[in-house]
Amino acid sequence: MTSHQNTQTMKPATAAKKLGVYLPATPAEFQEGVVSRAELNSLQSEPPAWLVELRKNGPHPRPVVAAKLGVSIAGLARGGVTEALTTEQIDALKQDMPEWLQKERATQAEVRKEAVRIKEKNAAKDA
Repeated sequence: MTSHQNTQTMKPATAAKKLGVYLPATPAEFQEGVVSRAELNSLQSEPPAWLVELRKNGPHPRPVVAAKLGVSIAGLARGGVTEALTTEQIDALKQDMPEWLQKERATQAEVRKEAVRIKEKNAAKDA
């Protein structure tokens, strides 16, 4: 590994994605700067208050929303969810359990079951 790889920087959008946070909800100085690998590691190991708060309450980016709801990102879109949601909004959806969410969770469960079946079939074939 060359020394220049240690000083690699990334765009704020990339760093936000790696941190699992919604970029528009981050502080302006984070959005306007660049993030080095060292800074990213520091944010991950010792998250500042703003990062802890964002991860806890949101708004969350769609991949996080999908994971918290147990659906795919495409499933979110089919359900009409195109924006970032707060933890409170996600909890309300889980409580209300609209029909689209029930359907998408069932679809996701089938996808996971099929993935396990294929993995086990391949493992048996390799054995």
